Amino acid sequence: MWENVEEMKKIGGVFKEKRKELKMTLSQINNKTKIDIALLSKIERGERIATKVQFLLICNALEINSKLIMADYLSDSIIDYLKDEDEYLIKKALSRVEESIFYYGRANSSINEILTKIDKLKNRLDEFRPFPAAQLKNLEQFFKIEYTFDSNRIEGNTLTHRETAMVIEKGITIDGKPLKEHLEAINHSDAVDYIMDLVINKVELSEKILMEIHSLVLRGIDKENAGRYRQLNVRISGSSHLPPAHFIVPEKMDQYFSFYQNNKNVLHPIVLAADMHEKLVTIHPFIDGNGRTSRLVMNLILLQNGYTLANISGDKKNRMSYYDALEAVQIGNGNNLFYSFISEAVQKSLLNHLEIVDAGFIVD
Repeated sequence: MWENVEEMKKIGGVFKEKRKELKMTLSQINNKTKIDIALLSKIERGERIATKVQFLLICNALEINSKLIMADYLSDSIIDYLKDEDEYLIKKALSRVEESIFYYGRANSSINEILTKIDKLKNRLDEFRPFPAAQLKNLEQFFKIEYTFDSNRIEGNTLTHRETAMVIEKGITIDGKPLKEHLEAINHSDAVDYIMDLVINKVELSEKILMEIHSLVLRGIDKENAGRYRQLNVRISGSSHLPPAHFIVPEKMDQYFSFYQNNKNVLHPIVLAADMHEKLVTIHPFIDGNGRTSRLVMNLILLQNGYTLANISGDKKNRMSYYDALEAVQIGNGNNLFYSFISEAVQKSLLNHLEIVDAGFIVD
């Protein structure tokens, strides 16, 4: 389809021109990016297309705004990928891509409108910050209890909201309720305290942090598997999604943390939090506690970016909507339903906080 493919590759030429303008050598670019010199040379000559990570590293080394040339990079990548395919199939594939982009572009526009509204709410809440110490303590405790109650209820815990509060705040044992359910309430409450401490101390998400969160979730419940990737294959009851085989989990988790590092300063925080939530549930790296851990990771990212705890209600109707939104991503129907679902939870949380602080209440 393209006889002069190499001539159509623009990015290599842009990199070479900028490097010469800065009077830099390939060795200097190598020192900054850790990309092999031979590979850098091939990228400049248009013989190889950089990966997205390499593209961003080179742009940073050459002080180029990557957003200004991203379209050329994507164009080069598509051409390189399709250059050896049949012309008829290429045209058919590009036609389908165009249709999909139109559809998802409209959907993403809707998501962006929601995110804009949410950020306006966040800005309003920021006007009340810093909160008085007594009010902050009570706010955190009030929403922590609600979040713990609902997150555990999603997973089948039968403690009521009041019973959850009594177990956490008073250490009271509820007659007729299993010890495991008491531990789930206490553990989740401690896990929320833990992620709040991480936010205060500006500690980023990492594999070590994830394992510590999961260890708290299963503390005293499953000592053998707490803070440890599963060693067995699993199926999710009622879901058509099949999590990856256990021996692939470490590789999938490496990709998971690479995604975080590559996107933590690129994606909108709510989108990033939703993605990290969904991706962890989809990998299902643990024997148990995946849902609670995923929601805690989501809220760690939200709190780190100045948002409030996003609570997903555990009532039957909302729980089914949550599962449906997750499964839509897992079976390839796109992220927009899940983004909308999480955005609504974030919006509701901000509105609840605003209602309390605007009225000057100290919740009991």
